[in-house]
Amino acid sequence: MPCGSPLDSEPIVVQGSGSTPVDPGLITLTNVIYGLHACSILIGVLGSAFIVGAFLFGIPSIIAVIINYVKRPDVRGTFLDTHFRWQIRTFWFAMLWAAIGGLILLTIILFFLGLAVLAATGLWVIYRVVRGWLALNERKPLPV
Repeated sequence: MPCGSPLDSEPIVVQGSGSTPVDPGLITLTNVIYGLHACSILIGVLGSAFIVGAFLFGIPSIIAVIINYVKRPDVRGTFLDTHFRWQIRTFWFAMLWAAIGGLILLTIILFFLGLAVLAATGLWVIYRVVRGWLALNERKPLPV
C-alpha cells in the first residue's frame, strides 16, 4: 500500500495546526459528520422542507451535532478542532437566524423579509458545509 493511504494506521500530522498527530479514524469521523449535515441539506432541497429547517431539525444533523460534542475532547489541539467548532457554530448560528427569520415571518407585514432571511440562512449553511468539507479533504484547519 502506498505511504499515506487512508488505510494506514499512522497518525497524520498537518503543518500549521500545532503539528499534533491526528488519528485517521477521527478524520473519517469528521467526514461522516459533514456527510450527515449534507444529508440533511439534501433532504431540505429534495423535500418539502426549507434547507435550514431540514438542517436544524433533521435527524442526521442532530446526530452530527451530538457526535461533535461527544468527540470534541478527542480532537483538541489538532486541526480537526477547528472543523468541530466550525460545524457546531454553523448549527447554532443557523438556529439563531432561523429563529429571527421565523419571528419576522410571524409579523405578516414583513413576511417576504422573513422568507429572505430563511433562504439566506439556507444558502449560508450550504456554503459552510461545502467549505468545511473541502478544507477537511485538503487537511487544512478552518478559521474560527
